[in-house]
Amino acid sequence: MTETTTPAAATARDGWTEVADLDALVGLVGEPTARARDKGRPRLLDVDRAWLAASPFCVLATADGDGRCDASPKGDPAGTLVHVLDDTTIAIAERPGNRRVDGYRNVLANPHVGLLFLIPGRGDTLRVNGRARLVSDAPFFDDMVVQGHRPVLAMVVEVEDVFFHCAKAFMRSGLWQPETWDPEGVVPRRAVIAREVEAAEVPLEQLDEYYRPDNYARGLYG
Repeated sequence: MTETTTPAAATARDGWTEVADLDALVGLVGEPTARARDKGRPRLLDVDRAWLAASPFCVLATADGDGRCDASPKGDPAGTLVHVLDDTTIAIAERPGNRRVDGYRNVLANPHVGLLFLIPGRGDTLRVNGRARLVSDAPFFDDMVVQGHRPVLAMVVEVEDVFFHCAKAFMRSGLWQPETWDPEGVVPRRAVIAREVEAAEVPLEQLDEYYRPDNYARGLYG
């Protein structure tokens, strides 16, 4: 069983100077410019719709009723990841996975969500915050079919705040620069990780076969 540290049990670290209130935080990082502070919008613009149509990947941030957080990746071919219902409502289909559905469990307890939409090669991103609910069927599910598979579940988000985020994090990280890529240079391949931390009883050869890209891709939609 993994032990967790609660704020009450947290201990001070020698030499640390903790930032524990808003005044201290603002004193360090400063106030946002009016342009940054006020750029959020309650409705989608045409440029937001275009971005959502071009994005094949997003990260969904949720929290449960006690504030414990989760961030989950969602992906589909560009043009099928997001279904825009109207200027204040979007839907994202659930696709076959490991059935943990951590984010959806959180939505049932706390509907507030944050979404970060990426376009490969772009440093700027689109952020959408709002309130979500889970839907098991609706007429628009017919428009969310991918590779012949109709989703059994979708998350519908009522948009409360949408804005573009600058590229500095991607520029600092070099994420889209191929010369920085070394997928298995330090971290072992997925099968080895699974063998070490998830499935010690499964032979490595069997895990390699399971995670072989062409084999693993067969279960993407059904």
